[in-house]
Amino acid sequence: MTTKLDAVEAQAMKLDSRSRARLARRLIQSLDDPSGAEIERAWAEEAERRVAELRDGIVAERPAAEVLKRVRREISRKRSRSIR
Repeated sequence: MTTKLDAVEAQAMKLDSRSRARLARRLIQSLDDPSGAEIERAWAEEAERRVAELRDGIVAERPAAEVLKRVRREISRKRSRSIR
């Protein structure tokens, strides 16, 4: 018995090479670009992981101002090194 996938594949193979290439790009892109639900699920998992790290004492909280100051200093250092 032919599955729906087999039927779609057979139809796709009847297309000219340019159309098959276009279809292949679109199919690959659909795999590479996560859906909104997948993105939300990934962010939820990340948030849960970070909360667990805080709760378990793996990481410590820091004030945002302190973190931003450090990041800006690092960016400034990297820029000055690349200019030389």
